[in-house]
Amino acid sequence: MLDGTSAGAKPSPPALFTRKTLVCGLYGFSSGLPFYVLVSLLPAWLRKEGVTLAQISALTWIRTPYTWKFLWAPLVDRVGFGFLSRRRDWALATQVVLAVATAAFGQLTPQSGIWPIAVLGLLVALFSATQDIAIDAYRRELLSELELGFGNSVAVNAYRLAGLIPGGLALLLADHAPWSFVFLVVATFMAVGVVGTWLAPVVAGEENPTSMAQAIVGPFREFFSRGDLKHTFGMLSFLFLYKLGDNLATTLATPFYLDMGFTLTEIGSLVKVVSLWSMVVGSLFGGWVMSRIGINRALWLFGIFQMVSILGFALLAEVGRDLRLLGLVVLLEYLGIGLGTVAFVAFIAKATHQRYSATQYALFSSFVALPGILCGSIAGLLVERLGYTSFFVLCTALALPGLLLLPRVAP
Repeated sequence: MLDGTSAGAKPSPPALFTRKTLVCGLYGFSSGLPFYVLVSLLPAWLRKEGVTLAQISALTWIRTPYTWKFLWAPLVDRVGFGFLSRRRDWALATQVVLAVATAAFGQLTPQSGIWPIAVLGLLVALFSATQDIAIDAYRRELLSELELGFGNSVAVNAYRLAGLIPGGLALLLADHAPWSFVFLVVATFMAVGVVGTWLAPVVAGEENPTSMAQAIVGPFREFFSRGDLKHTFGMLSFLFLYKLGDNLATTLATPFYLDMGFTLTEIGSLVKVVSLWSMVVGSLFGGWVMSRIGINRALWLFGIFQMVSILGFALLAEVGRDLRLLGLVVLLEYLGIGLGTVAFVAFIAKATHQRYSATQYALFSSFVALPGILCGSIAGLLVERLGYTSFFVLCTALALPGLLLLPRVAP
């Protein structure tokens, strides 16, 4: 046989470092960059410019496109522009808009009003979510069954690597350069995604839905036909709740570090680097463990670790400014996030029907993003009412409901 296996034999593992995995990495970076601009860079900029915690947390509503992207995912499935291919057309268009919009932040000042910043942030989130739809669908179509595991691991880790730019390099630059220059530097890194689009091979057999009605109805009909309403509600509830606690705990992470007395340089050089590599190690180790114990057991084990690690933030809030403790807390928290994420992504991929990957993946990931949007919008008010210590204890408690659904969705 062409693949060097005989009938009934175990297939040979695919080559790891190929053009496909390179494209997965470039696209993962391109997908993560605008998200971390909104999550890391924007709050740090606004806080340094004197914007209140309540206003900053209220601005998390601009991330709603990540939650509702399944609504226009059928459009991305159905329509192409005729330049490269359907998925790459959408990727390139969104990448150009995102580069321009990111640089435009530097032309605004919080003192002149928060609404222009909010509108621009909403635009970035909208085009970032649309890029995710195209990239996620393309990656699912590009990779064979044997390549899905490693290819998605590369994409996830490149996504996190992108966080070093808005959450690390940009904060270091902000101590020595004007914000307009900082945002311009960050915007230039969208070129990584453009290179990915240029290198991305055409996927053989890419099929357009025959009508917009088919693109809209088909994915939902398939999902709701899997079981009764009890099964559907349990599945969606689990997607909403599993990462609720750590999503809420990290919503105001950068302002929390600043309020504890840490400088932008310390945050950029210690926190962001430690958090990135903790998540990378966590996801790689988690993938190795998951290959041996299975997705369901990994969801239990990693979910418990993910929940307990949140208490480290409460300890730091009590102790105050301590660089060693900060490093340890961030290490454990983001190791837990890495472990939980790799199992969760595998669960979502397993639950997605390959024929409707774009819209269903967008639907599932929207439910994953929803708690961060809804709860993050009141995080600042909760901190001001409860204080940081009680807030992080509450985040720990909110991680429990997702674990209690595991017997139903992942016995």
